[in-house]
Amino acid sequence: MMTSARLDTAEHSITANGRRLFLQRLTLTDPDASVAPGPAEPPIVFLHEGLGAITLWKDFPSRLCAALGRGGVVYDRWGHGRSEPLGGPARGSRPHGYHTTEVAALRDLLDAEGIERAVLFGHSDGGTIALLAAALMPERVAAIVTLAAHVFVEDVSIAGIEDAATTFEAPDSRLRAALVRHHGIDRAERIFYAWADTWRDPAFRNWIIAGRLPTIACPALVIQGADDAYGTPAQVDAITRGVSGPARPLLIEGCGHAPHLEAEDTVIAAMRDFLATVRENAPRPS
Repeated sequence: MMTSARLDTAEHSITANGRRLFLQRLTLTDPDASVAPGPAEPPIVFLHEGLGAITLWKDFPSRLCAALGRGGVVYDRWGHGRSEPLGGPARGSRPHGYHTTEVAALRDLLDAEGIERAVLFGHSDGGTIALLAAALMPERVAAIVTLAAHVFVEDVSIAGIEDAATTFEAPDSRLRAALVRHHGIDRAERIFYAWADTWRDPAFRNWIIAGRLPTIACPALVIQGADDAYGTPAQVDAITRGVSGPARPLLIEGCGHAPHLEAEDTVIAAMRDFLATVRENAPRPS
């Protein structure tokens, strides 16, 4: 029976794409433990969702890394958690190419942490960034795992965001209180509207990255909850059919937008099986 590795957690800040980002580094403390696939394998880099932060992952990254015997990096994207705040007014859309900008920050993060190649584990917006990273810097990405990623805009996505905005703007909003807790009182509103106003912008309705998918050759595990309020299985189909590398879909019944929290054991088991069968360390094309 596979045992779990022990991990040390260290926190620090780096500069990536000109912004200060806060991160946690998860390091194996018992590299000789009988776990697979072993500490020599590429670490897991976690990319959170559009309202996310390190703290919103809860203890999932450490549990996943311990179960797989891998190191990891969890970070607050620009504007989130303890990273440098977003500039500009409290309301307003991000530039529509912000996912690509995030790839540049990810590359700098990998350089700063001395990570030659990584397994990217992205949730929602983070899953979209993981896909673009695999397309734009394939030499740095060993494999990708996406949860509730988007590659185009659906009506259900906009409806879900409208519902979230109604909840956020309600008196005594629990969603607002949660964002204040995870991002700070001075930035919670900016984080929310940077996400919501971008997706509700009529000009964003035609956003699509499906054309980038054929350039993704690394293995991909594509996960989504069957009851996701922000996307349909059409996203999974588009990704698995669109990438050129091996892709494995996983639709989890009775699960919503956060499979890693709602179906943790299922996700960890799928991740273990996926990484045991992909050739992450295969020689890269010259």
